[in-house]
Amino acid sequence: MTDRKPFHALMTEVCVERGWCGSVVDDRPMHVTDFLPDRGMVTVDQFVGWLFEADGVDPSKDLPKWQKHIDGLRDAFIRHMGSSSVDVERLAWFDS
Repeated sequence: MTDRKPFHALMTEVCVERGWCGSVVDDRPMHVTDFLPDRGMVTVDQFVGWLFEADGVDPSKDLPKWQKHIDGLRDAFIRHMGSSSVDVERLAWFDS
């Protein structure tokens, strides 16, 4: 059984406090967890990229504008998950 507290804390910070967890993109509701693979490792940069993608934002179009958000989201992931990469099993709401 995987401890879900770090993931819940991460999602609380990035979604509730920072507003990065998803939106309607091209008429489809999107959430960062929609991008998670079935298995394997997820890096901080992948996760942050998915946060932006779920909100329909391409940070490369104006990187200076988005860099502070990227940095803050990266810091949150590492702080809550304890590493710059984690097994995807740690990034889930519930054990299956």
